[in-house]
Amino acid sequence: MRHVRFPAQRVAAAAVGAAAPPRRLRDKARWYLPAALTADVIGAAVPVGLVFEAAQQARPVYCALGAALAWVGVQTLRRRYTARALGESRGVLPVVHDWLILIGVLAVARAATGESTPRLAALGALVPALLITVAVHKLTYRHLSAARREAQAVSRVLVIGEPGAAEDVIAHLAARTDHPYVVVGVVPVGAGPLASGVPVAARLDAEMPEEPAGDWAAVLGAVHSHHADLVLVAPGARIAGERLRRVAWGLHDAGLELAVFPGLVEVSVKRLETLSAGGLAVLRVAPPVRRGVQPVLKSVLDRTGAAVGLLLLAPVFLALVLAIRGGSRGPAFYRQRRIGRDGVPFTMWKFRTMVTDADRLKAELSAANENDGLMFKMRRDPRVTRVGRMLRRTSLDELPQLINVLAGDMSLVGPRPPLPEEVAQYDEVELRRLTVRPGMTGLWQISGRSDLSWDETIQLDLSYVDNWSFTSDVDVVARTFRAVVDGRGAY
Repeated sequence: MRHVRFPAQRVAAAAVGAAAPPRRLRDKARWYLPAALTADVIGAAVPVGLVFEAAQQARPVYCALGAALAWVGVQTLRRRYTARALGESRGVLPVVHDWLILIGVLAVARAATGESTPRLAALGALVPALLITVAVHKLTYRHLSAARREAQAVSRVLVIGEPGAAEDVIAHLAARTDHPYVVVGVVPVGAGPLASGVPVAARLDAEMPEEPAGDWAAVLGAVHSHHADLVLVAPGARIAGERLRRVAWGLHDAGLELAVFPGLVEVSVKRLETLSAGGLAVLRVAPPVRRGVQPVLKSVLDRTGAAVGLLLLAPVFLALVLAIRGGSRGPAFYRQRRIGRDGVPFTMWKFRTMVTDADRLKAELSAANENDGLMFKMRRDPRVTRVGRMLRRTSLDELPQLINVLAGDMSLVGPRPPLPEEVAQYDEVELRRLTVRPGMTGLWQISGRSDLSWDETIQLDLSYVDNWSFTSDVDVVARTFRAVVDGRGAY
């Protein structure tokens, strides 16, 4: 069901093989490290120095230098300055974790030195360090993402596996650019056709050779001829157990990295745990969060956020009602039957953005549907009013859904609420998106909204259902504001 697209840069980089290797992972922009270090030193030292000077502390310069060294030291120990880590994360939570460690370290130093600056002022002086570090992380992440769309700052990967399994891995990696891997060669195990267009660097026999060096010698030759940085194994019946161990020995003795694809797709690393059982490496996959403190926090955030939002946005509601009524005949609000959690129907509220007989006209426009799945979408839908077009562009038409959130039918974050006729055509996989409450926003909104294909929308919804956490909801809400301002995919 997954809609696979191959970015031209990734395919080109794989096709040329060793002839024109792209910039590698270790060749990230050279300014990442000095920018991170400079921002961390200034972000910690300057505010602490100014606050401690204002508090007439005896040694403000030494305190400023101590705070800067402590902040850099914490992040060094946490390996935030390594080439592998720089630019890879825009998340706030890892930085907050480091910052809390910094507070603990400085609290111990404060007690040991007898420093007497008011606690609240001292804590406030450390806030800029947190904010500046987060800003630099987002800047480098955005720059690195743009570079990777051009197949730069990537790790050259050689895929090993049975033809079908290897093709699946290659297709999955080629369909997206939000990762550092570009496949430059494939080593199929056994006979079988390959249609990806990736060069065949070598081919292993279907059965393990009697000579121990038979497999890894061929793999090493393929690595060197294609300048690969990493060997990625798609395990199967013909490349597992003792045979895989021999290949790993050969690669590791040569100082090369080996990674094994476990066959899992769209599973957050937060749900994975490595274990050892009787000498076997075991990957434990935690179940999705359904009970405990996090769902309670989500419910509190939903109800509180909806209540506060309705109260603060009351003047905006009034202005929009007047604009809609003045722009076209008909009611200001539009009610539509949608399907919620566990297939329970509910009435969803929106501001009206179309003419009053829009539902009747939908059948006449069915041939002009621009979506490749069950949803109906038109970039220039003639049923949309002039005011409605502005409301859709800014997502203001969805504000009345705060009523649904307050009533418990929806959540602030979740999958898109589907129509009954869409759900009637769902298959077993698509029905899984109904196991949580639908949301006003979600991964689908911050990833392109109507510009997404049907399969991409479903994949994002399923990823949310399986990998949801309270902190991820907070991140989605924060990123929604940027998506709304950008307006991409809103029509």
